Amino acid sequence: MTITPQWKDELRARVTLSTVILRTDKITKAGREWKGCCPFHDEKTPSFYVNDQKQFYHCFGCGAHGDVISWMTEQRGLSFIDAIKELAAEAGMEVPAPDPIAAKKAEKRASLIDVTTEAQEWFVHNLHTSDGAEALGYLKRRGLKPDVLREFGFGYAPENKQALKSALTRFDEEMLVDTGMRIRTDDGNTYDRFRERIMLPIQDARGRVIAFGGRILDKRDGVAKYLNSPDTPLFDKGRTLYNLHRAAPASRQSGRVIVVEGYMDVVALAQAGFEDAVAPLGTALTEMQLEMLWRMVEVPVLCFDGDAAGQKAAMRAIGRALPMLAPMRSLGIVQLPTGKDPDDLINEQGAGAMEKLLSAPRSLLDMLWDYELASQPLQSPEAKAGLKARLMEHVDTIQDRDIQSLYRRELLDRFSAFAYPPRAPKKAFGQQPQRGPWNGKTAAPRTLSNDARATLQKAMAGGQRSELFGAIVAGLLRHPQEISRHSETLIALARHDSIAAPAIESLIELSETLDSDSTNAISDGQGYPAPPVDNRYTFLREGTPPGEAREELAEAVSLLAHKPALEAAMAATIARFDDDPEGSFAEQARLRQQLITVEERLKAFGRKKAATNAARDENSVSSDG
Repeated sequence: MTITPQWKDELRARVTLSTVILRTDKITKAGREWKGCCPFHDEKTPSFYVNDQKQFYHCFGCGAHGDVISWMTEQRGLSFIDAIKELAAEAGMEVPAPDPIAAKKAEKRASLIDVTTEAQEWFVHNLHTSDGAEALGYLKRRGLKPDVLREFGFGYAPENKQALKSALTRFDEEMLVDTGMRIRTDDGNTYDRFRERIMLPIQDARGRVIAFGGRILDKRDGVAKYLNSPDTPLFDKGRTLYNLHRAAPASRQSGRVIVVEGYMDVVALAQAGFEDAVAPLGTALTEMQLEMLWRMVEVPVLCFDGDAAGQKAAMRAIGRALPMLAPMRSLGIVQLPTGKDPDDLINEQGAGAMEKLLSAPRSLLDMLWDYELASQPLQSPEAKAGLKARLMEHVDTIQDRDIQSLYRRELLDRFSAFAYPPRAPKKAFGQQPQRGPWNGKTAAPRTLSNDARATLQKAMAGGQRSELFGAIVAGLLRHPQEISRHSETLIALARHDSIAAPAIESLIELSETLDSDSTNAISDGQGYPAPPVDNRYTFLREGTPPGEAREELAEAVSLLAHKPALEAAMAATIARFDDDPEGSFAEQARLRQQLITVEERLKAFGRKKAATNAARDENSVSSDG
């Protein structure tokens, strides 16, 4: 029998984590949690928290994280098997036969740390010998100070292919290969991976050396400028952030964490006083790395070069982050001047210039909009439609429904303002503007036909498509300046819904007759159907602030238009089933799920608004009483 995940879950449930920790460390009750100074690193301000309900501990300073089992192995120094035995005895559980493979892996990992630690000491020693003189000179010319070189552990790997093996004689060849520092060829020979490179240690959240990064001194054809260790039993590049063990405590003080492109950027920022910077290791940010960042701060700041490559890197990160967005969890984006990295900017303009950029990052939504807006020429209706499609593709990846709705609304508003700018009021040649009776501004030069008025009246009465559609028509008559703003979405709805089309055409016709500055409701006295009062909807309530009314009206329009668009997409997907069965089936499943979600939200929209407004009325009555 082996130790299964289910058995470990039961063990954790039977043992109270805080009780185990209190045996060796001082923690105090703080609400539902416990807190104290972290036992894994030296600190004066408590940043170590224990949550018995969720069965984990976490340090916001150094990033140490684990459960009661990892506490016994990491803090008490027990082997996995010994930790299990001690906890099981306390919980009154019988220990199953241990998994020999897992135990062997844990033992191997601990021994490999010894190898990388000794290798790091050797690299540092080399930098200050004649072999490393050129490398040391290069680092000094770059302006790196001696204390920074020591803090970050700069070293040097000599040119000799067998130098590392000769230096670390107490470790066998297999261990050197397992750490990634030696390469084994197909014929069984081995040689050093890092040669004639400036070396930097890559450390885990506790500061232990788990891998290395090497930089060449001079550009050479066919040779990578930067070279990192491969994935090993110690090192998973997708789960590691360079400099995390230093940046995590610093970010707790600054309330910020900066993500830059490479480790030399991290070093440059640290020397300039920005100690809260980390970097991925040769890959785009992964989901795990984003989770690590969000454990530290709510809005990590991504700092990229301002060139095309930097923009693409930012978009890759945004694409990875969108599905993971949650309330109070986003990204900020800073783009450096074209051709500049952090070191260049700081050397030329000083640390203040960098601080100014970091203090005002662009939002993820702003970056998304600006990138897609500039990605292609937008000189035709088709190109503008492509812009909208690309934006909505991004929005559809967001899993959180509230955030998805807010992104959709904001981006559609921006698109409408861009694609349908306000038109100047129409008037006959030589005609002087008339004063309208409702707002003292230019009146409409003409009124709707009787058929159009009847169509709008019928829609508001709920006789055309749905109750919500009738409310939207009434809302647009109550807030006529919103018709132009939502015209693109309304036209798309009319394309997919022939029943709603007549009322939408009447609204578009009406918008072209209005003064572009008109903000008041259209009254029956001007020849238009009067919008009713309906307290279920904010945009149809008397006395609702205009901004609040416009916000709910935009949500209703977007929500109502989304369903027929999905239905049309579903029909197109079904039509191509014979050509691409597998892809069509997967797309149908995705669209079907989206349709279910939209239908649920449509059903809930009126009920939610009614309940909200009823509560508001009740509160108003209570306060008046």
